[in-house]
Amino acid sequence: MLTLVTGATGQVGRRFVPRLLAQARPGEKVRVLVRDASRADAFADLGAEVVVGDLRDEEALGKAVAGVDAVVNVAAAFRGVPDEEAWAVNRDAALALGRAAAASGVRRFVQTSTGLVYGTGRGRPLTEDDPVEPGGEMWGAYTASKWEAEQGLFAMEGLGVRVGRLTFVYGDGDPHLAQSLMWASRWAAAQRLQMVHHADVAQGLLRLLHAPGVDGRLYNIADDTPVTAVELHQLNGAEVPEELFERADPDPWFGITSTERIRRELGYRPQYPSVYAAREAGAL
Repeated sequence: MLTLVTGATGQVGRRFVPRLLAQARPGEKVRVLVRDASRADAFADLGAEVVVGDLRDEEALGKAVAGVDAVVNVAAAFRGVPDEEAWAVNRDAALALGRAAAASGVRRFVQTSTGLVYGTGRGRPLTEDDPVEPGGEMWGAYTASKWEAEQGLFAMEGLGVRVGRLTFVYGDGDPHLAQSLMWASRWAAAQRLQMVHHADVAQGLLRLLHAPGVDGRLYNIADDTPVTAVELHQLNGAEVPEELFERADPDPWFGITSTERIRRELGYRPQYPSVYAAREAGAL
């Protein structure tokens, strides 16, 4: 089995690829698509095949998917990029990759997405059956582009698509935890953020990759213990602003997701059920 991973040099991809290689069985190989040739050696040293090219270049996509059995599309343009780039990477390139994969005979395609597509809370943990309401000033085109990629990929004939919707990713030295204060400092004290450690992102994506009979399914990937704005400050060793306690949470269930489906169907159990478990293990 040969698996192609895109977005290998990003915050998620650079932590996922070593874990994918570490669990590979005899005969299982990994190929990565990277834009920067200077970053290829690190993956080659781990045992991955490397194709140098841009996800938005259809010729490069053809080379990347040739002979591949499965694809894990981790590539994403996230917060802070122009909307045009978000659409180009998150939707257009993902769909081009799906088409190239289908044309090459790939039958298993794992797409990473985001729990932010749900939009507003529902007064309970969000489930995969909930309607989506992508958008929000803070995220630009990120959520809508990810949602349209999901829909476009699911519509492709002959391609076994599985989608993992991630919550806020942290751990393994990822700067996201520190960056959370950019918005947590403007929240109410009890406002919550649902998180997931990179180890559990990898666990979830690997379960989606290898599970039989789950084509066309969505899965939330998260830990068990959302943390408050106060806790985010404490975890970062930052003083808690007094004004947090003067604010009301406008949507107490925003971003809080259920992992019942992936637990029940794929046997997922977080290695780090909370950020505190990760901290105790030295995995922040």
